[in-house]
Amino acid sequence: MSKSEEEKSIYNWADKSTGEFKRQTSAFRDWISNEAGAQFPAEKDRYHLYVSYACPWAHRALIVRKLKGLEDFLPYTSVHWHMGEKGWRFAEKGEDVSGDNVTPDPVHDDFTHLRNIYFENNQDYSGRFTVPTLYDKKQRRIVNNESSEIIRMLYHAFDDHLPDKYKQLDLLPEDLKEEIEQTNEWTYNDINNGVYKSGFATTQEAYEKAVTTLFKSLDKAEEQLSKSTGPYYHGDRVTEADVRLYTTIIRFDAVYVQHFKCNIRDIRSGYPALHKWVRYLYWKNDAFGSTTEFTHIKGHYTKSHKQINPYGITPIGPDVNILPLDEEVPAVKAALKSK
Repeated sequence: MSKSEEEKSIYNWADKSTGEFKRQTSAFRDWISNEAGAQFPAEKDRYHLYVSYACPWAHRALIVRKLKGLEDFLPYTSVHWHMGEKGWRFAEKGEDVSGDNVTPDPVHDDFTHLRNIYFENNQDYSGRFTVPTLYDKKQRRIVNNESSEIIRMLYHAFDDHLPDKYKQLDLLPEDLKEEIEQTNEWTYNDINNGVYKSGFATTQEAYEKAVTTLFKSLDKAEEQLSKSTGPYYHGDRVTEADVRLYTTIIRFDAVYVQHFKCNIRDIRSGYPALHKWVRYLYWKNDAFGSTTEFTHIKGHYTKSHKQINPYGITPIGPDVNILPLDEEVPAVKAALKSK
């Protein structure tokens, strides 16, 4: 691989001078709106959502789509879990892959990779080909590929077309907005992105800086959840705070502990409040549990990141990817008995 090719490689994610992970800024930032004359109006089945079950950022969009009852309004396709040199690929016809809607691209008959959609939009596109990607089938254009903006436009863009049950669900309520925004700041930088900063670091210094910050913020989340008066981050209301934190925590024991060297503690034995919370979401709220595909999660991380795991060996454990609500690891059981 030449120097220029290496610099453009999808595997080149660390700053060469510091060894620290660097995340790309999303390139497409338009917005679906229910306002009159909008460039991207809220219409049923006009848009298509491209996701990966493996990707925590795309997982956010799937959770919100289901929470808001948008299944009939916004169809989606998940790419295959393996990401090679050309980025995310679509499953081939007849290929048996777990999960709903893991199929060839239903919008473009001849597209084999997500990158084809980006090049359709801009032949000179030179960024990364990321999920989620929100696509306008009528204009044949990418609307947005920034997950934090995609989930927020889904909060209310289609409300005029929804039953009251979904219309009234507000994931960013005004009375909690300031607190959620403050939580988002450190959750994103230290936890959501912190696992990547740890895993993709190429120097000991960068890794130790990232992983210690990660666990300090996990301690902070644990403290806040231990004070919650209900099963969600903010008591009895599911909010954006739950959506944004869940997609990292549900992957933590299954992949981040070993693959990204985030092994100071695991969730199931080191964080009782986080563990209780993530299990409640997985087992009791279908929008979270039904959109979680561990086969994609474990396969993608361990077999796509050749710079971390060159032989693509996927560990068998942990024994059960997520424990039932009424089960604990032996160490926790012993600790509870001794009290």
